[in-house]
Amino acid sequence: MPTVILTGLPVPGSPLAGELRSLGFDVRPAAGPQDTAAVLAGVPADQRVAVVDSAFVGHVHALRLALTDPRFEACAVTGALSVQPGARAALDRAAALAPDGSGPYADRLAAAVEAAGATVQRPELGTLVAAVPATAEERDAASAAVAAVDDEAVRLRTAVKSRDGFFTTFFISPYSRYIARWCARRGLTPNQVTTASLITALIAAGCAATGERWGYVAAGVLLLVSFVLDCTDGQLARYSLQYSTMGAWLDATFDRAKEYSFYAGLALGAARNEDDVWALAVGAMVLMTCRHVVDFSFNEANHDATANTSPTAALSDKLDSVGWTVWVRRMIILPIGERWAMIAVLTAATTPRIVFYALLVGCAFGALYTTAGRVLRSLTRKARRTDRAAQALADLTDSGPLAELQARLLRGRAGTFGSVYVAALGALLMTGAALYLPFGDRRLIAVAVIYVMTAGLAVAAPLKGALDWLIPPLFRAAEYVTVLALAAKADVPGALPAAFGLIAAVAYHHYDTVYRIRGGTGAPPHWLVRTIGGHEGRVLLTTVLAAVLVGRASDFPVALTVLAVFVALVVLAESIRFWVSSGAPAVHDEGEPA
Repeated sequence: MPTVILTGLPVPGSPLAGELRSLGFDVRPAAGPQDTAAVLAGVPADQRVAVVDSAFVGHVHALRLALTDPRFEACAVTGALSVQPGARAALDRAAALAPDGSGPYADRLAAAVEAAGATVQRPELGTLVAAVPATAEERDAASAAVAAVDDEAVRLRTAVKSRDGFFTTFFISPYSRYIARWCARRGLTPNQVTTASLITALIAAGCAATGERWGYVAAGVLLLVSFVLDCTDGQLARYSLQYSTMGAWLDATFDRAKEYSFYAGLALGAARNEDDVWALAVGAMVLMTCRHVVDFSFNEANHDATANTSPTAALSDKLDSVGWTVWVRRMIILPIGERWAMIAVLTAATTPRIVFYALLVGCAFGALYTTAGRVLRSLTRKARRTDRAAQALADLTDSGPLAELQARLLRGRAGTFGSVYVAALGALLMTGAALYLPFGDRRLIAVAVIYVMTAGLAVAAPLKGALDWLIPPLFRAAEYVTVLALAAKADVPGALPAAFGLIAAVAYHHYDTVYRIRGGTGAPPHWLVRTIGGHEGRVLLTTVLAAVLVGRASDFPVALTVLAVFVALVVLAESIRFWVSSGAPAVHDEGEPA
């Protein structure tokens, strides 16, 4: 049980002790700073501990933000400091030295903990109050300020993302926040809501797979319900500060699992009506995954770059001052809310083929719009990329042993080549040959070998060029399109569903890589990437399989399925081990990709 040390003489009539107990803390008094160290010594080092001034006046939610957020080793507001085990040693030293100075003792402790090298998070309180008044008049004024602001209304408002899509903001969040509060008051966790959202989406996919009109209508309705729950889980996490390692993993992967499972359900339903749309389903998944990799790569390349300005960015900022343009620009890229709403309505009213046509056109436009804007920004800004960003891009390339060997051989001699242009050349050659050459043509193996060589050359030098963030999405497009093209040209039953499974397994690995980097723990271990071959190894293997099985094309789906199962088992086993381990970061995604 976490402990709060309440320092100073008790204030008659103060509700503070009761409020702290309502937050789940064991409250222990300390008459003054000299007693805090002794009380602190009695608190186990593996527990969260907080120091709060007994004269504190403020909102309960201000205390909740400072004392219960699991994402930060140390967190503070005026008059209150909380540390987790990672910052406990710094707090023990600060308490033992009893830091001098004026102001609340908790604030002096926070300054000493920060001076010792620990990062102290100070949440933005907005209209919330957190104060330690020195006189009766100041206390009355602080109490009046607390009474003037509805703590619960602020808590509900801040449970919703500050930046979200039009459909989510105006059609979901106005009521989903109350569902989140309902869940919190009944002890439900964000992970349980996330799981309910996944189950609902899987049922929707099953309804779509019936191929009946009632099934399509039910699927559309259930998909919207799943999206409401998808918004609710994040709002519940923010409302109750229930961030967790498992929640980070579930939140990072279930959205894609839900959407891609629904694509499969639509394809199965269409097949029942003798309409084969598996190629469209795979194409939609490829397009969405590549689009997200563009988002991830650009953000990782530029979020800590210096001199990170451009005329394009300035124009975007100017447009942001005109309110309606913000919503238009958010809607035209078809973010997750608008996309799921479109899929749900078209599923209920039309056919799977029309759903996929609309999805491909809309998402292709959104991808071109965002990518073009980011290319212009990259070319016009004078940013200097950091070593951390270059390493993140290298990790996102998913280069396997073949590319690594090429990179080692070429290292030191690759500076004269433009990495992104080499990657683009290799990707274009690979996808062009896969689309043009007949299934099983042995010339495709030669092209795949060239692709392996360009993949190694592209990563031989640090990825610090203006457009080097395009390298990961170029590699993703080359791999996914090659698998899709070969499966389509095999023209045998089961080839496209098997390709769907293989690309889904590989895409999971790529999303997992992104969210590990976002959590600050780096990419998956090298043994994992080497075991599943890297993008260039899988491309080469797939082309070899097609050439070997050209006379037995009916066996090609079996080979793809075996490869998909192998990749999925290896990747999932390591991913689950990582995300449920105590060393995984307690993060919660606040910026779900479009």
